[in-house]
Amino acid sequence: MKNYLLTAISIFCCINSVEARDIKIAHVYDKTGPLEAYARQSQTGLVLGLEYATGGTMAVNGNKLVLIEKDNQGKPDVAKAQLASAYEDDKADIAIGPTSSNVALAMLPVAAEYKKILLVDPAVSDSITGEKWNRYIFRTARNSTQDAIANAVALDKPGTIVATLAQDYAFGRDGVKAFNSALKNARVVHEEYLPPSTSDFTAGAQRIIEALKDKPGKKIVWILWAGAGNPLKIADLGLKRYDIEIGAGANILPAMVAYKQFAGMEGAAYYYYGIPKNKVNNWLISEHYKRFKTPPDFFTAGGMIAGIAVVEALKKTNGDTSTEKLIEAMEGMSFETPKGKMTFRKEDHQALQSMYHVRYKNDPAFAWAVPELIREIPIEEMNIPVRIKR
Repeated sequence: MKNYLLTAISIFCCINSVEARDIKIAHVYDKTGPLEAYARQSQTGLVLGLEYATGGTMAVNGNKLVLIEKDNQGKPDVAKAQLASAYEDDKADIAIGPTSSNVALAMLPVAAEYKKILLVDPAVSDSITGEKWNRYIFRTARNSTQDAIANAVALDKPGTIVATLAQDYAFGRDGVKAFNSALKNARVVHEEYLPPSTSDFTAGAQRIIEALKDKPGKKIVWILWAGAGNPLKIADLGLKRYDIEIGAGANILPAMVAYKQFAGMEGAAYYYYGIPKNKVNNWLISEHYKRFKTPPDFFTAGGMIAGIAVVEALKKTNGDTSTEKLIEAMEGMSFETPKGKMTFRKEDHQALQSMYHVRYKNDPAFAWAVPELIREIPIEEMNIPVRIKR
């Protein structure tokens, strides 16, 4: 009997030692390049999300989480090579990233080739979970249509005439296309696309003014911009003379410093730390202040959401990292985030989530314009089309 017990214990220990393994998560993100500020927030948030969802253990079912960082420099060709290296050389079980939509689109086929999950955050372009999608792609970031519907809530009024100003790449063009589709009352009369590196907006502003100046009714320039450059400078180029206003969605806190001169402007927000009221967001705010003496920002929340999603999926598989098990666990999966409950839609793996209609307030206590909540736009009110082609 004694020998039997010793043998059983030995077998049990061996099984446990075999099962316990490192779970490798590759974060392929724009650590350097034009979207560096966004990417660094995403990395901070990802670590916080993994910590929060594992209760500080950084392990799931006894398996240690190992985070591998790769800098794609904001370059699609570099990102493709790095993702392939992460899957093949580093034996990553799952990858997360990137920041740029163009970079993300280049990475999608790599995930399909290696039959490994790529969790996209924070890239936004609709085509990522649309016509360029494959079954190995999940996205916790909002998509262009979610942004557009939320902004349309703020700007879509009868008699409103709109010109759009966006960057000339997937993020800008998909965003404007979705915004156009979301409008029911307002009318877009001009679309202005400029290179992402633009610093002088004079020529674009002149074309916008020419398109709007003689139009009757309320006139708005809706701006969709990410990274360097300050398109709000177009306000200094004669917009007031023609009663042309500006509308814009929320951004990272440093970018919203420029919003202070537009108090009363309305738009949409994906996240602002002072808006959601739930225990996950409370933890994020408290922990971020404790570690960095500042509030969490726009993309910090996004990174945290990605980390939580990965851990919740691994909990459902009991630490099994096989791709098919993860896909089965993640399709239709709901999970709690700093924004409240989010759900991966089964059809295209897009995370459905609430958005926020906000008005910007100039509060002297803050260096940035404060987005004040007008109304949360719940998942149920956001008709997000399934755009994949099977």
